[in-house]
Amino acid sequence: MIFTHSDDALDVTLLLFPGLSLLSLAATLDPMRGANRVLGRPAFRWKLVSMDGKMPTASCGLPIPVEGAFDAGARQDVLMVVAAFEAARFATPPILKAIRAGAKRSAATGGIESGSWLMGFAGLLDGKRATTHWEDLEDFAARFPETDVQPDRFVVDEPVFTTGGATPALDCMLALIRARHGYSAALDVASLYIYEEVRTGSDVQPIVSLGRIRQHEPRVADAIRMMETHIDRPLTVAAIARRVGVSTRGLETLFLKTVDVSPGAYYVTLRLKAARRLVLDTNLPIADIAERTGFSAIASLSRAFRRQFGAPPSAARRQRL
Repeated sequence: MIFTHSDDALDVTLLLFPGLSLLSLAATLDPMRGANRVLGRPAFRWKLVSMDGKMPTASCGLPIPVEGAFDAGARQDVLMVVAAFEAARFATPPILKAIRAGAKRSAATGGIESGSWLMGFAGLLDGKRATTHWEDLEDFAARFPETDVQPDRFVVDEPVFTTGGATPALDCMLALIRARHGYSAALDVASLYIYEEVRTGSDVQPIVSLGRIRQHEPRVADAIRMMETHIDRPLTVAAIARRVGVSTRGLETLFLKTVDVSPGAYYVTLRLKAARRLVLDTNLPIADIAERTGFSAIASLSRAFRRQFGAPPSAARRQRL
């Protein structure tokens, strides 16, 4: 177990795949550097590798230097699989075999963002709790029915752990530092990044980053969170208003003052953005996308989609090719 108190240094291998998020990599890697600085000793040792030893290119176009090719026979305390954007295309038999072999030679294996997909394809998440980026949670659960998929920011179910994205990866690393070296060390590392909202793994991943909205108008923030959790079966504005403790007119006023749009219009836009992600990032039938995003029929989705994005869903899907 790595999430337990210990003064021993952890040897960490980060296995990087093309298309990875640079922010997710930094959120995973730099807290280890920060912990070494705060503690004044090498609490973490790490190396970056790729499957073929070549520099993987991040989603922003930046090549990432690596030390060489992944050695599936080598031992490390922690193997972290860092991937994003169509990670499934890397789920080839040789790569999955290498990940399984590496996991056997590690005390723990972690999936950063879409790295959880490769762990799932490798069979490492069967019978385990896990998470991935919120955009992919439903498809992830459908693809891996033997996994207990959670909408959490990060999930630790040793010997595996998974994170939902960049800041959840930072939260996970801070949790690891806290478990091994104490709360004070974790706070000191968080302070290096002026990061004040340290989260637990059980915090649900947000679709919208609310930031100052929660500080200035928590009722609007609560209403938006309700909308996020009822994309497929939309609530009425009146029902949302009752749940946050204001009148319908009051909620209208709060939304116009805070986000400069009515709650009804905000809700429709939120659902349409979810529909657009499904149109562009999946091959789901348009009828299924309409159902998943709370539209009664393809026609109603298409009309709203055209008004919002200038083209119907079918045309948007053709343009991605």
